[in-house]
Amino acid sequence: MIAGQRYWILIWYGILLLGVAGLGGALFWGKQTHWKNLDEVFRGIGTITVSVGMLFLLHSFAVGAGQFLLILALACFILAFIIGRRPTPPAPPSSSPPAPPRPEA
Repeated sequence: MIAGQRYWILIWYGILLLGVAGLGGALFWGKQTHWKNLDEVFRGIGTITVSVGMLFLLHSFAVGAGQFLLILALACFILAFIIGRRPTPPAPPSSSPPAPPRPEA
């Protein structure tokens, strides 16, 4: 028995709801930005998998699957960190010549 198990279960259900909302927002934003926010998508997936894994462990249901989901969540968070640290490529230079300076009046 885990101390405060009922409260931990409620907390992890709350984190699951936050993960679903975050993933939904990341997917919507990803469609708008042509998937330049893959780190946010992986964070949402990681949040969902860690909360489902913890709920499996707290309910003593499919303990092996719960442990696998926790490892998968760790991989998602590491991948999100790696993708989020990648520098964005610089904008290509403009092909038009610079505008001439304006004469002072």
